Amino acid sequence: MIFTEHLDTFHGLPVFTLPETGEEPLPAAGDVAWRLDCFEAGELPFPEVWQSFRERVNSADVRALVIGPWWEDEYIELGPVLELLLADAEGFPALRALFLADVVGEECEISWLELADVTPVLERFPLLEELGVRGGALLSLRPVRHESLRALRFESGGLPGQVVRAVGACELPALERLELWLGVAAYGGDATVADLAPILAGGAFPALRHLGLQDSELQDEIAAAVASAPVVAQLESLSLSMGTLTDAGAEALLNGQPLTGLRRLDLHHHFVGEAMADRLRAALGPAGTEVDLSGRQVPRQWGDEEWRYVAVSE
Repeated sequence: MIFTEHLDTFHGLPVFTLPETGEEPLPAAGDVAWRLDCFEAGELPFPEVWQSFRERVNSADVRALVIGPWWEDEYIELGPVLELLLADAEGFPALRALFLADVVGEECEISWLELADVTPVLERFPLLEELGVRGGALLSLRPVRHESLRALRFESGGLPGQVVRAVGACELPALERLELWLGVAAYGGDATVADLAPILAGGAFPALRHLGLQDSELQDEIAAAVASAPVVAQLESLSLSMGTLTDAGAEALLNGQPLTGLRRLDLHHHFVGEAMADRLRAALGPAGTEVDLSGRQVPRQWGDEEWRYVAVSE
């Protein structure tokens, strides 16, 4: 899968990209999710884009912010961008949602995006309700307690194990949605199933209703762990999509705890055979659980071996 389109909505708001100076009128500050993009701003350096945003938009009313490409001609780390935002944190009292790196494939491959430690975002914005991050290189996180965060999403073709362990060590009592795109080892995705244990235990996230453990080359092993995980009992929806799930992982789900309490089980982009897919539908469908088994993939031949692939890697 290649990202071909930017976000069109975020945090329930339409995304509006800040245009070059002089293109008026602008929407009211709280009516849109503001997207900052160096390319759309005439390839200005990001500090100048940020300054223009601060001068033209009443930041006190901004509810959602989306950071697009932050470089003009060569890739740079996201750290300096976060420093600008954090330095002005007091000027954004209404900010409730932040998405970092809304970048499509023609602008930069997801594995090339160089991020930073995102912990200070949670520390400086205690009322933040939603945080989304795309990319994995240089990404880090420290365990924190955050009372307000309701949605946390890491999109990556290779999510560092350190980040997964930090998420599991966080205290997020309001968290309702958690999505981790784990990726592959070749692009830095070195998390193990053991790293997921605190998340699967469910204790740190009592409000969790949706869990996504996705895009993994360990999808069968993850399915086996989920099959007996306490967290499942509190979920309304579960996603094990975008990875290399096979009949073995599907069998583990069928032989584990009942999944009929879920409203939705998302397994799209998978390597499950038709007979096993029918068994899943027969087991869960009558209970009203929607099962998404779209996007069946065919293994590719690599010499004498079959190669199964995730949806997002490079």
